[in-house]
Amino acid sequence: MALEQFTANWNYPTNIRQGLGRIKELPDVCKQLGMQAPLLITDPGLAEMTIVTSACKACCDAGLSCEIFSDIVSNPTEENVAKGVEVYGQGDHDGVIAFGGGSAIDAAKAVALMVGQDRPLWDFEDIADNWSRVNVAKMAPVVAVPTTAGTGSEVGRASVITDSKNHIKRLIFHPKMLPEMVILDAELTFGLPAHLTAATGMDAFSHALEAYCADYYHPMAEGIALEAIRLVKDYLPRATENGQDRQARSQLLVASTMGATAFQRGLGAMHALAHPLGALYNSHHGLLNAILMPYVLQANRAAIEVKIARLATYLELPDTTFSGFLRWVVDLREQLGIPHTLADINIDEAKSEQIGQMAFDDPSAAGNPVAFSASEYRQLFENARRGRLSLD
Repeated sequence: MALEQFTANWNYPTNIRQGLGRIKELPDVCKQLGMQAPLLITDPGLAEMTIVTSACKACCDAGLSCEIFSDIVSNPTEENVAKGVEVYGQGDHDGVIAFGGGSAIDAAKAVALMVGQDRPLWDFEDIADNWSRVNVAKMAPVVAVPTTAGTGSEVGRASVITDSKNHIKRLIFHPKMLPEMVILDAELTFGLPAHLTAATGMDAFSHALEAYCADYYHPMAEGIALEAIRLVKDYLPRATENGQDRQARSQLLVASTMGATAFQRGLGAMHALAHPLGALYNSHHGLLNAILMPYVLQANRAAIEVKIARLATYLELPDTTFSGFLRWVVDLREQLGIPHTLADINIDEAKSEQIGQMAFDDPSAAGNPVAFSASEYRQLFENARRGRLSLD
């Protein structure tokens, strides 16, 4: 298929403009959403880079009053969100451009939610019907521009924000947090280093894989997850090896969006563990999921063996058994330079009991095909830290 055929407009699950070079449409998109003074929220590493400064300048050249806010850490906190809300108000902004990886987009969506609320952020945590407390009329419109192919936050209805006082990650949710427009321009991912391409790509894989394995009945999400995994299989190694591979970058960015679209079916133990580990050790979320993946697969084997064999057949793996799929995952990680254990990224066992309980309490645990206890999560964590994995 010619590369030009990868340019498209979609409306699933929101309005998406996909294709190389489409960042040039950002000013028009902002105007369509009624913005005259957007606040572009990104992370500090991107704030001075050309892809961000050029986007901001293009908005200003088109008559918009655009400002950049980048006071965000890699696992955004409630303090980051509060500062963003303050800057939004001081600049009389009327919309948000969420520009960057998952951390920047999550923070931006939370800022857009909070600019019109008179309750604290944690009042909108994804518990029961907390979302109904939101004053929807005062939420700011959002256009999302991802620069990594991993989290898929651009099509998410929630933000993961770290509670820095209690060292846990909380999910802030409202259906209207879904950005009204997304620009998927793979050219913005060309400069992503190989190790981040690998880690974020494996994050997209984890989203699709956990969605595929979840028990919740959602055939549409299951089908999207299946194809997202195939795209990761075919294009993540290529994108990691050659960051300028336009086709691989394009397909991987689409796979990321698909993975996050699919996980409304549910996530699982990978994310249930990755969330507390990220909060306690400030480790990269995608890298954590990549390391945890084979250990969680092994622990879930009894419940997912038939599904995994079907997936392996779809992927046309040489060995379509569960063991064959597990070996392929381990080989893929090695090919991408992903560490084999949590110990390899300096995570110790000092907090293993706490991690087990936090994983058990994490909302993602509800989607896992096996209902692990807190002690079983602790054992799973220790297996991943020590490298206890059987490939038979």
